[in-house]
Amino acid sequence: MSTTSITRLGGRIGAELGGIRLADDLPAGTVAEIRGALLAHKVVFFRGQDHLDEAGHEAFARLLGAPVAHPTVPSADGRYALGIDSHHGARANQWHTDVTFVPAYPAFSVLRAVTIPPYGGNTLWANTATAYAHLPEPLRVLADSLRAVHTNEYDYAALKPDALPEALAQYREVFTSTKFLTEHPVVRVHPETGERTLLLGNFVQRIKGLTGQDSRALIDLFQSHVERPENTVRWQWRAGDVAIWDNRATQHYGVDDSDDHERTLRRVTVDGDVPVGPDGVPSRLISPEAVPEPAFGIPSGASTVSV
Repeated sequence: MSTTSITRLGGRIGAELGGIRLADDLPAGTVAEIRGALLAHKVVFFRGQDHLDEAGHEAFARLLGAPVAHPTVPSADGRYALGIDSHHGARANQWHTDVTFVPAYPAFSVLRAVTIPPYGGNTLWANTATAYAHLPEPLRVLADSLRAVHTNEYDYAALKPDALPEALAQYREVFTSTKFLTEHPVVRVHPETGERTLLLGNFVQRIKGLTGQDSRALIDLFQSHVERPENTVRWQWRAGDVAIWDNRATQHYGVDDSDDHERTLRRVTVDGDVPVGPDGVPSRLISPEAVPEPAFGIPSGASTVSV
């Protein structure tokens, strides 16, 4: 009999799982429970996972799929762990889905808290499946017909006018060291649940076929439904916490409200697949011709679909 407890945190998203010590030797049944909870609740949380280090974090993530490195940002450990360090400008403070500027962006993200500030620094997640499902029918029909271009090259300084100089430098020299353009459907069909989800977030540059003003108006309209409070959950971190989310059905937002206090987390992402819209048309890479080989490990195998 399972000893796992599942405590729902919100009506539409979020659950805390208890009775599990995350490791690479978890029984297959426990892994299936975690995956089932993840698909149902979109983001799941585990307290008290202080035993995990970089190697243990990666080893556990492998139970969910093949780890993949960030396309441009070097890892913190020379392998797959992305460093999210407040002292190096890593304060997201904007709604996004991880790495949507490539076609097969990650399926899952596994985030581990290392150093937590005495206040602030919470993270919010939003359920993009319920955001779509609760759209008025005319808006669902419209969204189903749209495609959008995502990029990692955007006006970071305009978006974050108070950004620290090191954050701007990292963005210009590291984050956009390869400039990506990818066309996605605005609505993707989830490959495991069959749900339709809104594929938006801050990497969206424009809606295909529309003028800048019309494009921005539609992006803001659909994004506002994602951000509705009833679609969200907020997590107050403690050191040793782990959050896992379905990156195909969520957006998240790291709140930058902890002043100059240190906030350090590590993220390992699991390989995804190329999204497909309601019309059956997949996402496509516009540029470059292919996603470059990472510094370590395999490239995201499905990320090479190009024009």
